[in-house]
Amino acid sequence: MSVTPKASQSSWPIPPEGGWTADDLDRLPNLPPHTELIDGSLVFVSPQTLFHARAVDFFNWQLQSLAPEEFEVIREFTIDIDRQNRPEPDVVVVRADVVEDPYQTRFPAESVVLAIEVVSEDSVSRDRETKPMKYARAKIPYYWRVENERGRAAVHAFELEPTTGRYTSVGIFRERMKVDAPFPADLDLTGIRVRREKSE
Repeated sequence: MSVTPKASQSSWPIPPEGGWTADDLDRLPNLPPHTELIDGSLVFVSPQTLFHARAVDFFNWQLQSLAPEEFEVIREFTIDIDRQNRPEPDVVVVRADVVEDPYQTRFPAESVVLAIEVVSEDSVSRDRETKPMKYARAKIPYYWRVENERGRAAVHAFELEPTTGRYTSVGIFRERMKVDAPFPADLDLTGIRVRREKSE
């Protein structure tokens, strides 16, 4: 007697009508690390490249060393924009008064002064289009997008224009990034590249 194999049950969570909410991100079991919520949909990230990891480390440590006491610098932490959007910037600078509970899993968007995204192959449209639009709508004053240009960093820096509610470019930085906001920083971007480059 032949036995018909049972159809395998998907282990992926099935979204409710209307999509997932920001609160669901804390309740859903067994989500992959760094899962984000964009427009009510769960977004899973691909494995990090070496450039991505080094860029995130660089901005996390450099900005921690430069940030005034009223700010905290945190890597890979979600922020609440609205009920259906809870993205996770690669590095975020927030007001220190919201960093108080060791068990908290997110920050309110209104506490964020700078969001940094390091672009990966699978996040190009999100980092260049979707997330800046949502960060601007949430009135996050500064947004930096870090691009990989043949193994070296190019930082596209943006500032929120209050009259339009959109970001305006304040510069593209390679090798050195010197800015006054959200606090003074003079960064040697060459520290992000691979230390030992292949000989030609």
